[in-house]
Amino acid sequence: MRNAGFVGTRWLGVGLAAALAVVTISLAVTDRLALYINPDSTWFAVSMAVLVLVGAVASFALPLGAEADHGHDHGDGSAEARDVSTRFARSTTGAEGGAERVSTRFARSTTGAEGEAGGVSSRSARSTGSPVVERARNERDETLEPTPDPGQAHHDAAHDEHAHRSHPLGVAATVLGGVAASGVVVLTLVLPPASLSAELAMSRDVGATPLFGGADTVQLASTGDTASFGVGDWATVFATATNPDAFDGDTVELTGFVTPGDDGAFDLTRLIITHCVIDAQPASLPIVGAAPSPDTGQWVTITGTVRSSSDGRLVVDAADIAEIAEPEDPYEY
Repeated sequence: MRNAGFVGTRWLGVGLAAALAVVTISLAVTDRLALYINPDSTWFAVSMAVLVLVGAVASFALPLGAEADHGHDHGDGSAEARDVSTRFARSTTGAEGGAERVSTRFARSTTGAEGEAGGVSSRSARSTGSPVVERARNERDETLEPTPDPGQAHHDAAHDEHAHRSHPLGVAATVLGGVAASGVVVLTLVLPPASLSAELAMSRDVGATPLFGGADTVQLASTGDTASFGVGDWATVFATATNPDAFDGDTVELTGFVTPGDDGAFDLTRLIITHCVIDAQPASLPIVGAAPSPDTGQWVTITGTVRSSSDGRLVVDAADIAEIAEPEDPYEY
């Protein structure tokens, strides 16, 4: 039973980490790791995955159950302490015995003149064993015997009980957590890689456009050098431009998926990743002049012109909308 517990512990640690490392490397080899992390971080993720695999292989050199060893002993140290205590007790008893013999000789010398009767009586008492002498002998024998340390015995017993017995709730929580973690890892092994959906993008829309660029992006757009701009770059310009008329008339060709917009129009949306899909945020541009609107979630490429509306907002006036399949790299970074 204990071996099964050790195997489970090793699986939850080294086993799951090694499985995730294999998934990471396989995604990098098939050029699909960009579905989950920023491509600029690929080298770091792959390097860490290789280190994890090396550590997993090295862990097989450890005996099963070595991870349960917490680095201190409970047997030899306590025995040695009891041995030192016994030797000290013996030396102390020896010293007391010497003092007792000196006192006895002195008492004999001072009481010798009291008469032959007293001497005979004293020898008779010593030969038969007086209560005082017997008590002294018993105390000496008890001192010489090593006395077990109650505190040490309690600590040893508690340690053994802790090592062999676990709380039922703790065991249940560990098992459930292990099954859940194992299930997640197994799903990453068997399910095909997939991008985040349009529904997820809409659920992450907080109503305010996240700024994916700074003042330099707006400055670059004002020069007309927008050939490399994506949805995220234009979303920053639309949200922060202090002179919208400066961008009126700029032509754009952008790719994204359709999400619902205001006043019956739609937005062109793209998920922007900073580090990984966990921090993915939607960037959207309002599209006008398209009728009818494509279905929500449909990927499209739009060719049009940036216009400044009557209320000072920037929009894209679509001249052509082409429905396309989801691109291999559906994110912007």
